[in-house]
Amino acid sequence: MAKHWEDRESLKAGIGRGGAWAHLLGFLGVVFAVLGIIADVANTSLGLSATSWFLLAIVIMLASITFFMGWMVSWYLVTIDRKK
Repeated sequence: MAKHWEDRESLKAGIGRGGAWAHLLGFLGVVFAVLGIIADVANTSLGLSATSWFLLAIVIMLASITFFMGWMVSWYLVTIDRKK
């Protein structure tokens, strides 16, 4: 039985899913950061305090990095197979 890092075809199939999730989470991270800036400038809470919005943006952006790394591995494997 092949390990999950040895099965190149399943890794290459992740290029669509991983990229979509990475971009979605990256967009949400930016939205949360903007909400934090607006909450800080207005000196009010928009459901959460400004610090909470910034912390949420940081966590979401860190989560998007993991999806971007998977997408990059998939993209790399696809481009290497095209050159062969």
